[in-house]
Amino acid sequence: MATASPNPGMLVLLRHGESTWNLENLFTGWTDVPLSEGGAKEATEAGRLMREAGLRPSVVHESVLLRAIQTTQGALAEMEMSWVPVKRTWRLNERHYGALQGLNKQQTADQYGEEKVKVWRRSYDVRPPELDPRDERHPSHDPRYAGMPPELLPSAESLKDVVDRMLPYWYDAIVPDLLVHTCVLVSAHGNSLRALVKHLDGLSDAEVVELNIPTGVPRVYELDSSFRPTSWRYLGDPDEVERRAAAVRAQASGTKSRTT
Repeated sequence: MATASPNPGMLVLLRHGESTWNLENLFTGWTDVPLSEGGAKEATEAGRLMREAGLRPSVVHESVLLRAIQTTQGALAEMEMSWVPVKRTWRLNERHYGALQGLNKQQTADQYGEEKVKVWRRSYDVRPPELDPRDERHPSHDPRYAGMPPELLPSAESLKDVVDRMLPYWYDAIVPDLLVHTCVLVSAHGNSLRALVKHLDGLSDAEVVELNIPTGVPRVYELDSSFRPTSWRYLGDPDEVERRAAAVRAQASGTKSRTT
């Protein structure tokens, strides 16, 4: 049985690979879609990068959405570590995009204007149009959330909302695991990981809006005893990391950009 260490273990953040709705340029949010073929390759590549860096996560925290689950599975399989325990939570889900979910990003930008769409997508505290609770896309109709108090189920979220619902899980679940595991992997989404990076790196509301986390690239943190970063780095080729980050930046305007 693992015993508590005076210093936290390594923390690895992994944004899921390209999904089928990324490929179709649709707002996804809490909609449960799988990885595309390219996204599955990104997951495998992430596993290779971690293996070559000598990182061996002994516990994983992930969202309850399939694209994050498949990313974890692909990465662990590449490392021959599919046996590693996995903890799932809705608190690591992507931001809920409300009534935008399922809409084409370019068409939405054409209709409302790129600046309006960028505010909805990348502002810190502005929510997109809310989803009617009677709409079948609302999480109250999804069996995976059946046991949750109704007041916790979002109809739309801002990034601030994601920070607020993610932080309790950081303190209550991830931090305790960092004390007993030498390496902890968090496999999640663009906005839930931006929320975590905001907390870790002490980013301002304005700075986190401009943060672009590339898909399928492990972001590795070394932490001090107060769980503050002493260093962080992306694994892999810097040019490829920048290419994927640029693809994420392009999506902020609603224009189509492949993430692989």
